Amino acid sequence: MEFWKLFITSLMPVVKVLLVTAVGAFVALDRFDILGENSRKNMNTIVFFVFTPALLLGNLAKSLTLRSIVMLWFMPINVLLTFIIGTALGWLLNKIARTPLHLQGLVLGFCSAGNLGNLPLIIVPALCKESNGAFGAVDFCNTNGMAYVSLSMAMGSIYIWSYVYNIVRIYTCKANSSNLSKDESSAVISVSATETDPENLSKCSTGQLVTVENSSQENGHTGQLEIECTNGEAKVVVPKQAKILKLFKTLAGNINLKALLPPATIGSIIGLIIGVVPPFRKAFIGESAPLRVVEDSVSMVGDAAIPTVTLLVGANLLSDVNGSSLQLPIIIGIIVVRYVALPVLGVGILKGAMRMGLIHSNPLYRFILLLQYALPPAISISTITQLFGAGVGECSAVMLATYACASVSLTLWSTFFMWLVL
Repeated sequence: MEFWKLFITSLMPVVKVLLVTAVGAFVALDRFDILGENSRKNMNTIVFFVFTPALLLGNLAKSLTLRSIVMLWFMPINVLLTFIIGTALGWLLNKIARTPLHLQGLVLGFCSAGNLGNLPLIIVPALCKESNGAFGAVDFCNTNGMAYVSLSMAMGSIYIWSYVYNIVRIYTCKANSSNLSKDESSAVISVSATETDPENLSKCSTGQLVTVENSSQENGHTGQLEIECTNGEAKVVVPKQAKILKLFKTLAGNINLKALLPPATIGSIIGLIIGVVPPFRKAFIGESAPLRVVEDSVSMVGDAAIPTVTLLVGANLLSDVNGSSLQLPIIIGIIVVRYVALPVLGVGILKGAMRMGLIHSNPLYRFILLLQYALPPAISISTITQLFGAGVGECSAVMLATYACASVSLTLWSTFFMWLVL
């Protein structure tokens, strides 16, 4: 195909995304307040718990089989590579730009996690329609394309909530502990001044004598007396086994299974099981399946995810931008990482994989693998920042900047990717 035709074909899906996103931003204005703060919160909850799991379950169950899973084995690795390379580039950006500690995890999340679900779900069907058969017949292209995108979205959801979630959590905890240590050091200075007062010294001298049992009494050792200056309070000696047990209880309590297994991941797992296991597939999928009405109902609910999420993208871009403290060089660095460095490295990786014969020759499959490196940051990062209550304004500012640049970047890279695979 000629360059101009490729450009128009790549532009149409992006324009559709921009139009629906603009509608979402328009109805979220204060003058209309249709998608106000409470409405967005309720719709995000419905998308998170209902629409997205149903979409993934229905598409994966219908499109994937054991044979197709074997053929698509490189896609989970490719998605993981986008996360690893993005994290490395984000780490370099933090070092160069000297990002504040409480925002370093957020920058790593933006650089590593791309929007692997919502945008490809819109771009690929529109591309199949606009490509004039370049990727095969429209129905064939849609069926295969939705299978590829659904698997990509499933892998992205798993990596985001098991990888990016913990990165943001670790850096947020570091920032909180750093602030806490500063507060404690100032508190120690004030307390030490009061402890040297004569009246407090008299309290220390009257501390109780606490008997500490020695574990080797059979060797003739007697109990030891320990004088504890605790203002008249007895010291409690905790055995090592109790400390270890308490540590395990703390670790178990900190593991958030709801975060590690969000509804999208659960829907993906169920969809994979139904699609891969023959008895389940015969029961739910196909015109003669006895439980086909269940699959049809799930697919009908899942179809509402794409327009709803796109409207929410536009509405969420307007929220809390004024509360951002993120410096402009950091935002520019994130844009360079996502729209320049990652796509260039992705082309090199895919070229090497094709020469080694790791990827089959389907041009639509290769296009989606390349597209995974050129997408804007994942919308789920805004949900993660809201969970920890840190960097909400900064997240909105980065989302607004990156999605504004995505209209140009996605069009140009999609044009180049189509020229590369066709």
